[in-house]
Amino acid sequence: MLNSDAIHMQVFADMMGPRGLDVTETFYMTHVHGRLNVDFFAEFLPNEPDPQALSDAKEAEFRARLPRPYPAMPGVKRLVERALREDWPRAIVTNAMRLNAEAMLEAIGLRDAFDILVIGEECPRGKPHPDPYLTAMKMLGVSPAQSIAFEDSPSGVRAACASGAYTVGIRSQLSDQTLRVNGAHTTLADFNDPALDDVLQRFDREART
Repeated sequence: MLNSDAIHMQVFADMMGPRGLDVTETFYMTHVHGRLNVDFFAEFLPNEPDPQALSDAKEAEFRARLPRPYPAMPGVKRLVERALREDWPRAIVTNAMRLNAEAMLEAIGLRDAFDILVIGEECPRGKPHPDPYLTAMKMLGVSPAQSIAFEDSPSGVRAACASGAYTVGIRSQLSDQTLRVNGAHTTLADFNDPALDDVLQRFDREART
């Protein structure tokens, strides 16, 4: 819904540099993007005693650097307005911690549009496992066949696909091929992509069944 990777990447670079890891864009997209922080820290800093404390510190710094207001991804607000107008069940499913999810939604002016926020670290397993999406479906009272997920990371795409949702990859950082290899059924450049109409027509058909 917003592209904040540049901020996250710089925070990781500032944290990891003194610990001997050079967080380049390639490293970030391969090892960090879309993962739970604690999983990353456990893998790359196995001698650190408290991965959760590192995660909390990293995300507090991200929130401090996040500008308010912040631009939403192109087309996001129009899609959310349609979802509200047509009363589509909707949820945020994210590996971001709750404070971050709240901050990002507030920064783009859409916090009031979502009553349900499913946080990966609050589920038995976060993305790439399907648990967060299955939790969201249960809370919304919908089946996988009635669900569409929008994702832009490999772990998110794998989680959504494994849940049975129709999975749409957003090409904000990754290519069509990379998103499809991880399980995306289709991909969009952003939420202004004309192909979004075909995806939403699928939603309408499934919602009526």
